[in-house]
Amino acid sequence: MTAAASDPSPQYRGRKPSGLAKGSASPFVDFDRRSWSQLASSTRVPLTAEELEQLRSFGDFVDLDDVREVYLPLSRLLNLHVEEGGRLYRAYRRFLGAASARTPFVIGIAGSVSVGKSTTARLLRLLLARSPEHPNVQLVTTDGFLHPNAELQRRGLMERKGFPESYDRRKLLRFVSEIKGGRPEVTAPVYSHLVYDIVPDAQLVVRRPDILIIEGLNVLQPAVAGALTVSDFIDFSVYVDAATADVRRWYVERFLRLRGTAFRDPQSYFRRYAELDHDDAVARAETIWASINAPNLEQNILPTRSRASLVLTKGADHNVTRVRLRKL
Repeated sequence: MTAAASDPSPQYRGRKPSGLAKGSASPFVDFDRRSWSQLASSTRVPLTAEELEQLRSFGDFVDLDDVREVYLPLSRLLNLHVEEGGRLYRAYRRFLGAASARTPFVIGIAGSVSVGKSTTARLLRLLLARSPEHPNVQLVTTDGFLHPNAELQRRGLMERKGFPESYDRRKLLRFVSEIKGGRPEVTAPVYSHLVYDIVPDAQLVVRRPDILIIEGLNVLQPAVAGALTVSDFIDFSVYVDAATADVRRWYVERFLRLRGTAFRDPQSYFRRYAELDHDDAVARAETIWASINAPNLEQNILPTRSRASLVLTKGADHNVTRVRLRKL
């Protein structure tokens, strides 16, 4: 896959977007960063640099300018969707004569490994929770729904970890169904990136959130043969995008940084990589990317981009350069 293959729309090729693209038959409205930033409210950024430092992923370079120019407009848009969803719910309740409680508004965050979707999810969680109308915002990652390593080994799938078949899709679908069904308490498994496996007997308890954010590689996967899928329960979805060559470089750079930090932990699954010299570490990271992450991106993740409600496209320096918003 070439870098050009990850361009979100043919209309971007050969020119830089400038503001809103007019007269297009695309189902999306396109913004450059400057135009998108003008949609933010005039309120101050509701978090500090220290808070941002704590929530961003290792190697991600989002700063307060990104928050102000990209994520504040997005959180404002999401607040509008949540508010209008509440109005629609109340209208349905009057129509049906029902008294059931409103179910959580579900946001899906998708994208490649190393593209920054985890930081996006955590940042949106914080920004949305600062609204008094919906302070209970919870975040669940689909990593917890991966099959345990022992089961992946039994199925011969350890080298396809992160591919759709490596997840317990039935358990994930049941979790999201119960959330949207209004159950007062739903549990999710817990995954450890340190040991690269499900944590036995650990559970994340989700109790009637106003908003639930689900972040993962494949949350926008379409259904197979007409069956239900997770994306059927998502009210608004964000795809974090970048040129494939850039994501590959970010993956290798993160691998090199982890070699001197987390990989040195005695409990780390990747402890064996900590002592690699620079050239061997680069070669190993490139091999993992080429054999696992690139095929998964090309075959499974990238094809779901067009299903998103909104696409955040990053440039080579990690900064969001353009935004595509699905038309209503």
